[in-house]
Amino acid sequence: MKCVCCNKNLNDFESTRRHVITREFLDMCNGCHASVTSTASMPTIDRKDLVDLSGIEEELDNDDNQCYPTFKEL
Repeated sequence: MKCVCCNKNLNDFESTRRHVITREFLDMCNGCHASVTSTASMPTIDRKDLVDLSGIEEELDNDDNQCYPTFKEL
């Protein structure tokens, strides 16, 4: 399975996430799902037994946003 937004391969947890009302699979990676839910409420049914902590750490490592300024111009 691939994310419908960014085309990234989905892990087991991501590929089993469903919308609460429609019961349809969302087929979104955690990053894209977080981006969507930051602007609109999207209730989901998740399989907590499939959560893989290494996937969460990978997303944190790949975060390109810096939370502090850099002074490379000095």
